[in-house]
Amino acid sequence: SLANCHLCHEMADLLDERLPLYGETYEVRDVDSNPQWRERFGEVIPVLLRDGVPVAKIRIDRQQLDRVVSKRRS
Repeated sequence: SLANCHLCHEMADLLDERLPLYGETYEVRDVDSNPQWRERFGEVIPVLLRDGVPVAKIRIDRQQLDRVVSKRRS
């Protein structure tokens, strides 16, 4: 579950730190709440989607996140 996922919390902390700098937000969704998501992502969580496309799985660092966010703005 999301509450017990330390990797999810790590990603959320990074998103909380960096996304406001770009005027961006995110929404947390529990993969286990949807059978299609569960089948698609399985145990590979957290997964970060951008416009429905996975841009990071398990971990993302600050540089990778900045690159993902600034690509959209270019």
